[in-house]
Amino acid sequence: MSLMDETSLRIVATIEARMNSTRLPGKVLMEAAGKPFLAHMVERLGRVRYLDGIVIATTTNVADNAIVALAEELGVGCHRGSEDDVLARVLSAAKAHDVDVIVETTGDCPLIDPNLVDLCIKSYLESDVDYVSNVLDRTYPIGMDTQVFSTNVLDNIAKLTDDPDDREHVSLYIYRNPEIFKLKNLPAPPELSWPELGLTLDTPDDLRVISHVFEALYPLDPCFDLAKVLELFHRDPSLAEINAHVHRKHI
Repeated sequence: MSLMDETSLRIVATIEARMNSTRLPGKVLMEAAGKPFLAHMVERLGRVRYLDGIVIATTTNVADNAIVALAEELGVGCHRGSEDDVLARVLSAAKAHDVDVIVETTGDCPLIDPNLVDLCIKSYLESDVDYVSNVLDRTYPIGMDTQVFSTNVLDNIAKLTDDPDDREHVSLYIYRNPEIFKLKNLPAPPELSWPELGLTLDTPDDLRVISHVFEALYPLDPCFDLAKVLELFHRDPSLAEINAHVHRKHI
């Protein structure tokens, strides 16, 4: 019997996405291999075995009407909330969709590997912890980011903090307070460890890199995993140099 058979918890991935990104506006609806990046991400998360659903958490901005329309086209949930208070946006999305366990992702990770998401969820279900992720001690490439915690934990945090950083970065309060919450980090196996590799969509140079990956791999195998992505970079080391200079925002 699988863990999903053993639990009645409703486990849903939230994707934080908006059109008004600072460094690359409209990035989530830019296209590669014939699809918007957000559609690719939904497709990839749709292969996660332990998920009961996907909800795109976007904003009330008029510009994000296009994201709502795509969600409807893809047949996934969508919820609108504050642009700046992302914690409240994700929490209200979880409550609106009766979510017990939130798998937090962001729309700038279109190459996210379903297998890694499954590992994080499985670890959360098997462990007596409040939070599981693969980002506390980064070993996976940037762009595989997955964080798992309960809606109840996020609801409690919403009552505990009004700090703008906490409200903008949904799970920040959790991992900044290890004396309150039990945390678990999943390290990458050696063959998938490349922590400085940028596979997140933040800048025009990231767009060049990620578009190349999709154009090279998706037509041959839409289900390509992180191992296949890294093989591509090992075959062509110049690919990683395109966006190696990009400064990533860290909290």
